[in-house]
Amino acid sequence: MTGELRSRAWFGATGRAGMIYRSWMRNQGFGAGVFDGRPVIGIATSASELAPCNAHLHRVAEAVKRGVWQAGGFPLEFPTMATGETLMRPTAMLYRNLMAMEVEELIRANPLDGVVLLSGCDKTTPAMLMAAASVDVPAIMVTGGPMLNGKYRGTDVGSGTHVWKFEEDLKAGRMTQEECFFAEGCMARSNGHCMTMGTASTMACMAEALGMQLPGSAAWPAVDARRFEIAQEAGLRVVDMVREELRPSRILTREAFENAIRVNAAIGGSTNAIIHLLAIAGRLGVKLELDDFDALARVVPTLVDLMPSGRFLMEDFCYAGGLPVVMKRLVDAGLLHAGSVTVTGNDVEANVAGAECFNDEVITKIESPFQPAGTGTAVLRGNLCPGGAVIKQSAASEHLLTHRGRALVFDSAEEYHAVCDDPDLDVDENTVLVIRGAGPKGYPGMPEVSNVPLPQKMIQAGVTDMVRVCDGRMSGTGYGTVVLHVTPESALGGPLALVRTGDEITLDVPSRELTLEVDDAELDRRRAEWVAPEPAHTSGYAWLYTQHVLQADQGADFDFLLGSRGHAVPRDSH
Repeated sequence: MTGELRSRAWFGATGRAGMIYRSWMRNQGFGAGVFDGRPVIGIATSASELAPCNAHLHRVAEAVKRGVWQAGGFPLEFPTMATGETLMRPTAMLYRNLMAMEVEELIRANPLDGVVLLSGCDKTTPAMLMAAASVDVPAIMVTGGPMLNGKYRGTDVGSGTHVWKFEEDLKAGRMTQEECFFAEGCMARSNGHCMTMGTASTMACMAEALGMQLPGSAAWPAVDARRFEIAQEAGLRVVDMVREELRPSRILTREAFENAIRVNAAIGGSTNAIIHLLAIAGRLGVKLELDDFDALARVVPTLVDLMPSGRFLMEDFCYAGGLPVVMKRLVDAGLLHAGSVTVTGNDVEANVAGAECFNDEVITKIESPFQPAGTGTAVLRGNLCPGGAVIKQSAASEHLLTHRGRALVFDSAEEYHAVCDDPDLDVDENTVLVIRGAGPKGYPGMPEVSNVPLPQKMIQAGVTDMVRVCDGRMSGTGYGTVVLHVTPESALGGPLALVRTGDEITLDVPSRELTLEVDDAELDRRRAEWVAPEPAHTSGYAWLYTQHVLQADQGADFDFLLGSRGHAVPRDSH
C-alpha cells in the first residue's frame, strides 16, 4: 500500500475533529485500539424484511465481520436501500439508480477504506456494483444466495417460473385456488433469492464472472453453512485488497465484461443482465454496446440446464460444481479472457483451475451442450426497434422464432389484463400481442410486465405460447417468445407507439430482425399525428427519474451518473 488510508482523515485526526470522530464511535463499545491505523471496512447491507430475498443478510454481515476482525481490520456495518422486486411498486427498477446513488455517497462520505457489498434481490446487486464502480474504493461482493429447491407433490418447483405455470394451470382448470395457496409455501421454503436462473441468480453469477465475488460464492444456498464461510472469507480478503489497492477499476475492464457476457450465455441467464451490465460499464467509462451481447454470445453454447430454460435449480447447480465449472469449461475452450484479474488477486484461469463437475446433466460439456451455440439471447434490429430489442431464445418456442402475425395493441399491461380473459377477445394463436407504455420513461421504471399471460381462450384451446412485443422487461424467471426492451420506447414516440391493431409484424430471430410491415410513408403520417403522453409525475423522485433516465440500450442509468466520481475524502466541517 503506497497511499494513506482514507479513514486516517477521520480517526487519525488531531484536535477537536479527531476527538469528535473517535469519541462518538466509542459509545458503541469500541476500544481505543481500533483507531490504530488498521483498515476500516464498511459492510453495506441491504437487509430488509420488505425485501424477502435480502431479509437474512444481517446474519451474512456477522460472518463478514468475523473475517475482517481476523484479518486485522475494523468492520462497520451500515444499512442501504433494499430494492426488492417482490413487493415494490411500480417496479424495483425505478429505484435501482436511487440505490446506486445512495450506496455511492454513503461510501464516499464515511471513513471507509474498503467495502463489502451484501446484496440479494435482482436490483440490489447491480445497484451496489454501480456504486462501487463510481466511488472506486476496494470492494468485494457477497450475494445472499438462492433459496433451497421448491418441493411440491414430489417434484421440484422453481420460484417465479412456476408462478407463471401455476397461473396457466389455474386458468385452464388443471389446478384449484386452494392448491395454489398450498404451492406458495412449497415454492419459497427458506431464506434466499430465486433459485431459478432468474435475474437474482444471474446477477450473482455476473458478479462472480466479472471478478467481483469470490469463486463459487454465487451458488451456495442462502441457508448453507458454506454461505457464511465464504462471507467470512470475503471479510478476510477485503482487508488485503485495501493493502494491495485492488480497486474495481482494475477488475471491471472491457475484458471482464466480455467474460460476463459469455458466462451469461453459458448459464442461460436473464435478459436483465444486459441492462445492468451496460449500466455498470457506463460508470467506469468502459465501452460496451448492446450489439456486443449478441456478437460475443453467438459462439457460446448454453451449458447449464436450469429453469426457466431447463429442468434443474440453483441448489443442483451448486452441488454440480457451480459457476467455476462453467468458467473452467469456457476457459478451456478459449472463450474467456483467462488473464483477467479478480478480487482474489489471481486471474480467472487460476481461480477455476481446480474446478470439478459432479453432475454433467446439470452443467453439460462444451461438446454436448444443453443448447447449441447461437441459441442464447439475441439482439434484434429493424424498423420497429431501431435502437434494438432482445429475445431470450432458450426460453422461447422454436416454432415462433420465425413468425408473422397480426398485431393486437395495448397501451399498457393493465389495459391488456382487463380484457385478456374475455372469451370474445379478437385473438388467435398467430396474433402478436403488443404491449407498450412499459419503458424506462413511460411506466416509469421499465417493469417486468412483457411476458403477459396468454389470453384465457388461447390457454383453454391448448395454445402454450404466443409472440409478445414490449418496451418493458421480463422477469428472469419468465419464459415464452417475448421480444423485450424495444428501443426507442413508445413514450418517446418510438416506432412501437405507431403500431395499430391489424398491422402485420414479422419476427425473424435467425436474421435478427423485427419488422413492422407498414410502409415508410404511412409511418411518417402516423408519426406526425402522434401526441406524447402527459407526464405522470411533475415532482419528486419519479419526476427526476423520467427527466434523466437513459434508454434500455444504454443501461437505463441516469445521464448525470455516467463515469466515476472517485473516492477523494470530502471536506471536514468540524
